[in-house]
Amino acid sequence: MNPASVRALLVRGMLAGLAAGFLALAVAYLVGEPHVDAAIAFEEAHTHEHGMEVVSRTLQSTAGLATGVLVYGVALGGIVALAFCVALGRIGRFGPRATAALVSTGALVAVYVVPFLKYPANPPSVGEPDTIGKRTTLYFLMIALSVLLSVAAIILGRRLAPRLGNWYATVVTSAAFVLAVGLAYAFLPAINEVPQDFPATVLWQFRLGALAIQCSLWAGFGLLFGHLAERLLLPGADTERPSDAGVQAAPAS
Repeated sequence: MNPASVRALLVRGMLAGLAAGFLALAVAYLVGEPHVDAAIAFEEAHTHEHGMEVVSRTLQSTAGLATGVLVYGVALGGIVALAFCVALGRIGRFGPRATAALVSTGALVAVYVVPFLKYPANPPSVGEPDTIGKRTTLYFLMIALSVLLSVAAIILGRRLAPRLGNWYATVVTSAAFVLAVGLAYAFLPAINEVPQDFPATVLWQFRLGALAIQCSLWAGFGLLFGHLAERLLLPGADTERPSDAGVQAAPAS
């Protein structure tokens, strides 16, 4: 792929990430923020220390939330667009749309779902301040392991495919990936700092909301970026219709 196409795909990836960020922002505001408020209310009701509020809750839930989600979306879009450039034509005979969908789905699983299952998101008031450094380090370590294991699984699948066929190579690779992730889960330390009297419903709904935000972001990006990439790499693919093809093919028959 020539540098001009890579640059064009990078720009389109960032734009798709920005658009997907707006979708995720709507989900975060409508689904996630009510559970954050519930967690904050629990914390305020169970503590007698009230420090000075540097940033108001209103600002956090509006401008702060929007800035964080949109910047994350743009950065995600650029990184995944570069991964798309590497993957196109190397993971199978897939077109731009299918490749974008596969890369987005794989990235969602590797970057978020696998680490989330080991170290799920927690609302405010959950977690000891003294262990925040340890928790952050373990979470990013789990992300790094998940990404590396995903890349290793793809390489293994490509090498097994000529001997086993695509179907059995995929089954073996998936089983190896699950086994390796399970070992990582077993060896990395567990963290459980949820207060005993914290409402289980609030915790569960907060984690589901966090998962919904990520799913909407990655799904929106994959669909939009796939469309933009196909229009760039296969111009006229969307405008060609079966009826037109049939009319053009008629004189040759």
